[in-house]
Amino acid sequence: MKKKLIALAAVGALIAGLAGCSSAPATSGGDAPAAKDLKDLVVGFAQVGAESGWRTANTKDIQDSFKEAGIELKFSDAQQKQENQIKAIRSYIQQKVDYIAFSPVVETGWDAVLNEAKAAGIPVILTDRAVDSKDESLYKTFLGSDFVAEGKKAGEWAKTEFADADSVKVVQLEGTTGAAPAIDRAEGFADVIKGDKKFDIVASQTGDFTRAGGRQVMEALLKSQPHIDLVYSHNDDMGLGAIEAIEAAGLTPGKDIKIITVDAVHDGMQALADGKINFIVECSPLLGKQLIDVIKTLNEGGTVEKRIVTEETTFTQEQAAEALPDRKY
Repeated sequence: MKKKLIALAAVGALIAGLAGCSSAPATSGGDAPAAKDLKDLVVGFAQVGAESGWRTANTKDIQDSFKEAGIELKFSDAQQKQENQIKAIRSYIQQKVDYIAFSPVVETGWDAVLNEAKAAGIPVILTDRAVDSKDESLYKTFLGSDFVAEGKKAGEWAKTEFADADSVKVVQLEGTTGAAPAIDRAEGFADVIKGDKKFDIVASQTGDFTRAGGRQVMEALLKSQPHIDLVYSHNDDMGLGAIEAIEAAGLTPGKDIKIITVDAVHDGMQALADGKINFIVECSPLLGKQLIDVIKTLNEGGTVEKRIVTEETTFTQEQAAEALPDRKY
């Protein structure tokens, strides 16, 4: 407790020392501006798109959470194009919204527009995906999953499942090129299996997080690779597409070729319960209430952690069958 009090005092002193160069509006006596009523707040949200069941559930949860909280939400769908998100963010800046939240299509290329938001005094919150920027002052917090940890969970299951195998040929279905979950899920998986020489990633291609993309890539890989033991898909939708391709080739998904996916949306969980997927690492899309909590805290003059990680689990076939009846997405 003593350490916490000292830390809080230090933070308070630092804030006081920096008050003269703050981008927040000046107030009499140097006090922070008074909190607004929630009904008076306006938040702009720039969504990636609707590329998957996960994203659809994420959008619905965010919209429902803002409606329940009574906060006005301006929403845009970038259709998986970074230029559309940048355009939307600039529009929110022009509209002088109180907060901007978005899930970046890719990690890089955001400094210019985020500096514009900072200059306008509009706090930015990252949801689901992070940005690759050396200037962490450009956003208040990142709210979402630990994608590297997700990849590691997938790798650990693979090592256990194939413990007695002499050789494991792996194909990886990557998410959107340059997107944080695609980069980190690949990294986490690779970190776990790199010390085990039996694992060989014979192919790794992007399916752009879509079911159609997963099927198309898997169809090509089944023709180019003489033997595949394991498919590691960066999301459920690509995995479901891979199942279609595997079945069309006369093979049995989950048996002839084992499959690991990430997300745990309803369709993926059903495929797991049916034995067509073998293991799913959860990545919850239900971030709406946590986003509201972050905005409430900032609106009241409070501070938030720079990284807020959601708590998630994993599912086997039996666990999926048990969880499905109460699944919210």
